[in-house]
Formats: sequence, C-alpha cells, structure tokens
Amino acid sequence: MKTSLLATAVAVAISASSAFAADLKFTPGDDDRFTWQNYEELKKLDLKGETVTIFGPWLTEDKELVESVIAYFEAATGADVKYSGSDSFEQQIAIDVQAGSAPNIVIFPQPGLAADLASKGFLSPLDPKTSEWIEENYAAGSSWVDLGTFPDEKGNEQLFGFFYKVDLKSLVWYVPENFEDAGYDVPETMEELKALTQQIVDDGETPWCVGVGSGGATGWPATDWVEDMMLRTQSPADYDKWTTNELKFNDKKVVEAIEEYGWFTRNDKFVDGGARAVAATDFRDSPKGLFTSPAKCYMHRQASFIPSFFPEGTELGEDADFFYFPSYESKELGKPVLGAGTLWSITKDSKASRAFMEYLQSALAHEVWMAQSGFLTPHKGANVETYGNDTLKKQGQILLDATTFRFDGSDLMPGKIGAGAFWTGMVDYSGGKPAQEVADDIQKTWDALK
Repeated sequence: MKTSLLATAVAVAISASSAFAADLKFTPGDDDRFTWQNYEELKKLDLKGETVTIFGPWLTEDKELVESVIAYFEAATGADVKYSGSDSFEQQIAIDVQAGSAPNIVIFPQPGLAADLASKGFLSPLDPKTSEWIEENYAAGSSWVDLGTFPDEKGNEQLFGFFYKVDLKSLVWYVPENFEDAGYDVPETMEELKALTQQIVDDGETPWCVGVGSGGATGWPATDWVEDMMLRTQSPADYDKWTTNELKFNDKKVVEAIEEYGWFTRNDKFVDGGARAVAATDFRDSPKGLFTSPAKCYMHRQASFIPSFFPEGTELGEDADFFYFPSYESKELGKPVLGAGTLWSITKDSKASRAFMEYLQSALAHEVWMAQSGFLTPHKGANVETYGNDTLKKQGQILLDATTFRFDGSDLMPGKIGAGAFWTGMVDYSGGKPAQEVADDIQKTWDALK
C-alpha cells in the first residue's frame, strides 16, 4: 500500500512538473539564444506557498505576454504569481492603496502616478543596490534611475520604480524603394536631415507627411516633435526642469524647440498639403502619403506603433523602414531618445515580491518577451538576437545606443498642460500663431494652476 502511495505521489509530482514545463513558452535549455543560467539560478529560491499579486494596465494580448514571463518565475521558485489588469488602472490603484488592499506589485504606465503614491507613503523603496545595477546594466542608466526616483513622504529622494518594457518615439519612417529611386541616403545627423529635407524640395518633391489631428486629443503628435527637439537643442537637465515648470514654458529655450519643430512644418513646401494641413490631418492618415504612387511625401516622424496604420500587407524592412530621429552633431548632446515605458513598484512588501523584482533584472525576464512581440529594452545583458523580428531588433539597438532617455514630457506635466494647453497651443502654432505667443499662453495656463 505504501509503495502504491509513493508511486502515486511520484506520478503526481512528475505530472505537475510537466504541467509547469508545458506552460513555458520556450523550453529551458532548448534555445541557446536565451540566458538559461538565470533560470537555473532562480531554482535556488524556494518560494512554495508564497503568493505575489501584480496589478497593471495590460489586458488581452499584453496580459498573455506578461504572464508568459511570469511563468518562468513560478516554475523555478514554486511561487504563485497572480497578474490582473484593468482599463481603469489609474482610478483603481488609487482606491486600492487608500483602502489598504493594494497588490504586492504595481505596473505604472507613466511615472507621474507612481511619484504621487510614493509621496503619500504608499510605495516601498527598492533595494539601494538596484540603482547601481541599473547604472551598470541599462543603456543611459542614469536616465532610468532618475525617472524612477521620487521624494518619499518625508521628502527624501529614493528609488521606487524599475523600468521594464519600453516604447520608442524618436523614429522617422520612410519607404526604402522611394529613397533608393531618388538616390537619397539615410541621414545620421540633424544637419543631414535638414539638408535632405531641402534637397527633396529642390528635386520638386515634398519631404514630410505630418498630421496632428486626433479628435478631442488633436495636437498631441506635435508635442512629441517639440519634446524631441527639446532633447536635441537643450540639456537633459533643462528638459527635466521644463516638465516641472522650473524652466518656464515661455523661456527662449522652449521657444527655440517649438521653432525647430516649425522649421519642418511651417514651410508649405516641406509638408504634404501645406503647413495649414498639419492640424487638419489625422495622425492615423498622415503616413499614407508615403505609400501612394507617386509618393506624396518621403518621411514621417512618429513612434514605433504607427505601422498599425500603414496599408494592409505592408512588410516592415522592405515596404517601409525607419531610422533614428537624429541629433545635432554641432550641439554635442549625444544620442537622446524620447519614449515611454512601464514602471514597476512594490506596494505591499514581501520576500517573494522582492524576489520577483530581482527576477525582472535578469536577462531572461526580458528575452522571453523580446522573442515574442511589442517589447523593447535598454538591458545591455539581454541578447538582442532573441528579438522576434528585425524591426524590434533595430529599435532595440537604438535604445542601446542612446546616451539619454527621457519620458514623454507632456505625460509628466499637469493634465491641464500636457493634455490641454500644450495640445491646443500646438494647433494654434500649426495655424500660424508665433511660437512666443503660443508659449506665453501655455505659461499663463500653468501659472493659473497655482
């Protein structure tokens, strides 16, 4: 009888182990692109009986993708990790932390809400060694430390957030065949990009497709242009001061960045449809001019998500490609990158939640999602060969080459500015209003918030 029970127990254990293996997207040890050593190291942790709850904004496909990463932690450590997502994330997490029912870990889509909760004592600081790890292992490491560091309830600056999964905005899209037919080279500096813009006009063509229409959110694509220009004309420190209004919106440095955006969009010969068409053209429709025959325009600056609005069947890398929106060689500001990303923080501390946050530092935790879709990382130790396609790999390399990374500035500003006056100001500017007047109006709105 005892032998029978033992055999049954062994069978159950083998079955459970097989079930865990079946849940893993990539079988440990089977593909040498992955850093399986991280998985073996995880096995040294015995977290059986421990539960980690994670709450974030991801639903449907992204929920399945993050759960595929979580599965390796569960299989190796025995912990039970439960992820839940919500399309009302911001409102729900505020309610949960105040009610004392916060999850162990929260995934913030932007730093602003994390900073607010940290200042109220709802977040736990990460291990002090995490800052050093980020500095050493993330490209532009100090940027990520700065973005995840906020004052606690006593006003002391501490690292509360770890960035995992990044989005890229500093991109210019084009059709390689159009460039090849015209004899154009991909520009590597802002000086070259401006020269190419003028060359296309001299050849009797239109260089840019630009549209900032977006229904009730019209104007936001122009704010991305200005943010990119701030990073290419001013220091990262000035950019940071601008997002908090320590550097006033109507400062000459900000006005210069707006006018740099205007250099590309306020010239009728530079933009498909002319300068006045910029505000009237929906951002989802604006890249279509790249694909007409003959092409209505040659370049389109937009984030990594824009291929969703390319014509059906467009093959990236062949029918369409992209290059880094370059910096000025003459200004010596390195290679700044504008983007966004998710910030992971601890809201209910535990041994297992700390272990999971350490797991996020492993190359494997990045590689599992890299090998699928929609994931970019500045992790220098993650194998770029695991990226699921050449487009992701190329975008990932831009992140690795970055000397500075900054979060979308409008998302860091108060809502009435970043999602209000800044948007409408850019529409006014597209309509011909002088940059200084636009900046003055936005600053007046900011002053009125006090």
